[in-house]
Amino acid sequence: MRASGSATERNSSVPTQVEARSGNLLKREYKYGFVSDFESFSIPKGLSEATVRRISELKAEPAWMLDFRLAAYRRFLTMVQPTWSDNVYEPVDLQSICYYSAPKTKPKLNSLDEVDPELLNTFDRLGIPLSEQKRLANVAVDAVIDSTSIATTHREELMKKGVIFCSISEAIREYPDLVKRYLGSVVPPADNYYAALNSAVFSDGSFCYVPKDTVCPMEISTYFRINDKETGQFERTLIVADERSTVSYLEGCTAPAYDSNQLHAAVVELVCEEQAEIKYSTVQNWYSGDEEGKGGIYNFVTKRGRCKGRGSKISWTQVETGSAITWKYPSVELLGDDTVGEFYSVALTKDYQQADTGTKMIHKGKNSRSRIISKGISAGKSRNCYRGLVQINSGAENAYNSSQCDSLLIGDNAAANTYPTIQVGCISARVEHEASTSKIGEDQLFYFQQRGIDHEKAVAAMIGGFCRAVFENLPYEFAHEMDALMNLKLEGSVG
Repeated sequence: MRASGSATERNSSVPTQVEARSGNLLKREYKYGFVSDFESFSIPKGLSEATVRRISELKAEPAWMLDFRLAAYRRFLTMVQPTWSDNVYEPVDLQSICYYSAPKTKPKLNSLDEVDPELLNTFDRLGIPLSEQKRLANVAVDAVIDSTSIATTHREELMKKGVIFCSISEAIREYPDLVKRYLGSVVPPADNYYAALNSAVFSDGSFCYVPKDTVCPMEISTYFRINDKETGQFERTLIVADERSTVSYLEGCTAPAYDSNQLHAAVVELVCEEQAEIKYSTVQNWYSGDEEGKGGIYNFVTKRGRCKGRGSKISWTQVETGSAITWKYPSVELLGDDTVGEFYSVALTKDYQQADTGTKMIHKGKNSRSRIISKGISAGKSRNCYRGLVQINSGAENAYNSSQCDSLLIGDNAAANTYPTIQVGCISARVEHEASTSKIGEDQLFYFQQRGIDHEKAVAAMIGGFCRAVFENLPYEFAHEMDALMNLKLEGSVG
């Protein structure tokens, strides 16, 4: 059985009084848009084989890693920029980008006391303290700025449990056998245009390996920050949960409010062995551009997990509120029997933002199960698209999927599109799919007003209820921030 569909809705019937009261939030200042002043080193702009070799040289990589990069670059040269998404933008000029920029450090960096104080202050301002006195007690953080990791907290404490958590650059040097075994195994360089680019020029990112029969004793987290105006960020994250292990990973990101666009093209690979579990949570808050659509991050990301062993589980939870353009589909390959894949997402767009995001659930194992809950909120003149694939192969006996895709429109110029594709090749499989498009209108606001609730609190209540199924799956470290973040993003857009 094969089915696909498309539904598009434009909210043109909301009373103009609602729109007339819109706008306070959309003009609200992006509080992470500051630029940090620290000394850095950058290579010349432009992309060539010499660029790839220079990055590998600067990172003191072994020969096998350079070979991996060069093979990816040569594959990349045979590919063209994709154009099939709903996103509309000028083609990215890859020759105008700097592919490596890093803060200058002392030759031997033995402690955070030797890190430029401005770097530490940057992460303090972002709410990610790195110093021994201030660091979060229950979360290990890898702090990445532009092209390099500047610090990883709680590394020694995690090692006592056998958990390896460090930058991908350190892992390549210190744990080459592990990295060689898994790097590119889930997202090979030939997978797509931006995956090939990332594989050739990736600078830093995080690596985590959780050994057999181990529950990671704390949340692990990476915070990505772009600072340099002309630099793209191409991080690589690789997380491996060995047999019967469990780990929860948190990801956050911000960037300065520049009036030009910057490219962020990351690759994330998750590997789950037998009876293992990975929970991956993201709050994406890149700069989205001003209210006229000028500036902002192009967020083109490939995220994929593989449930290799029997009974393994991968869960993606994401809240997308930033980026001028977002293009990503966190996915799960369910290879083992009795495996589980989950995707919980809220994507909020405003002003002129564009988002083409969703997920893929590929069922190959018997009794594999997947669940998709996607919530899209469109305000201003933005466009929000959900694109999903549920594929059940012939050997996936008794596989089951449940998908729920809902869109909420605010204002009379917002757009929402849904493109679900379902492919079922096994007669014993069961698939459930539902979708809805709704709007916030004057009648709903009037109902709240009759009970003494003002417009913005009414909108917050409706948004909170709309997104609850996703927020409930966020780790506590993120969940308590989400109400404030959503209120900040949507304040004044109605009411």
